[in-house]
Order: sequence, then C-alpha cells, then structure tokens
Amino acid sequence: MDNLKLPWWLAGTAFALAATFLVRDAYIASVVNLIAIAALTAASLRFVMLMGELNFATAAFVGIGAYATGAAITILNWPFLAALLLGGVVACLVSIVFGYITLRTKGPYFLLIGFAFTEAVRILYSKSSALGGTSGMIGIFPPAALDAWMPTFIMAVSALLIFGLYVLERSDFGKILTAIRDNENVARTVGLDILLCKIACFAAASFAAGIAGSLHAFANNVISPGDFSFLVAAFALAYVKVGGEDNVVGPVVGSVLLVILGSYALGLGGQEHIFYGGAIVLAVLALPHGVTGLAKRGFAALSGRGR
Repeated sequence: MDNLKLPWWLAGTAFALAATFLVRDAYIASVVNLIAIAALTAASLRFVMLMGELNFATAAFVGIGAYATGAAITILNWPFLAALLLGGVVACLVSIVFGYITLRTKGPYFLLIGFAFTEAVRILYSKSSALGGTSGMIGIFPPAALDAWMPTFIMAVSALLIFGLYVLERSDFGKILTAIRDNENVARTVGLDILLCKIACFAAASFAAGIAGSLHAFANNVISPGDFSFLVAAFALAYVKVGGEDNVVGPVVGSVLLVILGSYALGLGGQEHIFYGGAIVLAVLALPHGVTGLAKRGFAALSGRGR
C-alpha cells in the first residue's frame, strides 16, 4: 500500500473535508459542490484516456446517472443511498453495452460516436414526458438531515471514487491499459483480451461518471436535458488539460482553478465565454503538462538546487 501514497491522500481528503465544514454561504457551498462533481467527472474522462481514447460519451453517462437517480427519487420513491448508487449502476450497465459495440473503433471515430451518443441521449430526455421532457425533473432532494452537510457528503463521495480510480490506475490493470495505449497489437500478442480490458476500463469510468450525475441531481434538486450536452465532456477535458493529465491530481487541480474562474466570469455578462475560453487556451499553450507538471518541475529544480 506504500506505493499508493496513502498519507498524502488522507491528508488531502481531510483538508478538503475540513474546508467544507467552514462553508456557510449558500453560493460558496454551490461552488464547492460544483468543484467536487467536476473533479470526479474529469477523473472519469481521464481514466479512459489511459487506454488512449478520448471519451466524449462521459457527458451522456453523467446524464444517465442523474436521470436514473431523479426517476428513483421522484417516481419510484427509493431511499437516498439506493437512488445514488442506482445512477452509477445504470450508467455502468449502459456503458458495457455501448462499449461492446463501439470500442472496436479507435481515435476520432470513437470520439465522434461518443459525441453522437451524448446528443442522442439528450434528445431522448427532451422527448420523454415521463422524464419531464424539455422542462426536466424537479424535486430531487436529499434527506432533510443531510441537507446542511451536502458539500461534505459530495466531497467525500467524489474523493472516494477518485481514489478508487487511482488505485485501479496503479494496479496491474492500469499497466495493461497503458500497454494498450502504447501498442495495442503488442498487448494482444501476450494473450490479453483487448476488447474485454477496454470495456472494463470504460465501465469503471462510467460508474464514476454516473455517480457524478447522481450527485449533480441531489446538489441542484433540478435537472434538465440542457445540463448534459457535449459541453460537459468539453469542460472535463479542459480541467484535465489545464490541471495536467499525467496524474489523477491534475483533474482535481484543473477543476478547482477553472470552476472558480468560471464563477468569477459569470459577472462579466456577454464576455464570460471569451474570458473563460481565452484562459483555457492560454493555460494549455503556456503549460503543456498542466499546472501539476509545472509544480513537479519546480519541486525537482528546488530539490536539485538543495542537493
């Protein structure tokens, strides 16, 4: 377990959870929730990148998780935790079918299929009267006793799942995914079932994305088809690129920076998208390895100078 850097994870998680205890303002609480959910979504997208694919269907699975949870709460009257887990399970099951059909393709073809799937699912929500149509679903409330502690709960669940993806990445399974990314044909010659490994990777990432959707539903109490367009995956990719894709901390750092920046940009009116987009472009151009890559080089330089 030493190679998992558990002390660092425990310290970081404890710091994040302690920070949520200090949140009393409703707006700040909503930003904290958004950061945690965005970090989990970005970590899910990055996990599929380990095998060399860019998964724009992440947005679809976030939406599937949110709508599954919404239906469980508002239609089926399921308990809170069961509804929360349902979002992840449904997203995982759908991803297995989707992955079995589509993961034989690679590169831009897989990306475009994910984009089309996301838009098709979004249109399906808007055409379904049972799911609220274009108006969406309302009344997705957590238990009253948990209402004041939602930022802490959302942060804890997100941190747990991000750590779970990190454990998978550091395991032998993660090494297999890296081998598939580097050279799929070489990995196949040693007897690996490439399609099965890809589906397993896709399912794990989609479970995390589905839980992110469930948390989104409970955090906002209202969901609509417009919440789950391809922009969800585009923003997740921005979080990964700005924070750094070399390690799982990168999406977390990128989420913190860009969500706070986006919250500030809301006050700029029509210039919001220009300001936000320009900041992303500048960060990607100036920091090819992201903020965490810059920090890593800085620490290496300082330690070398100390020696």
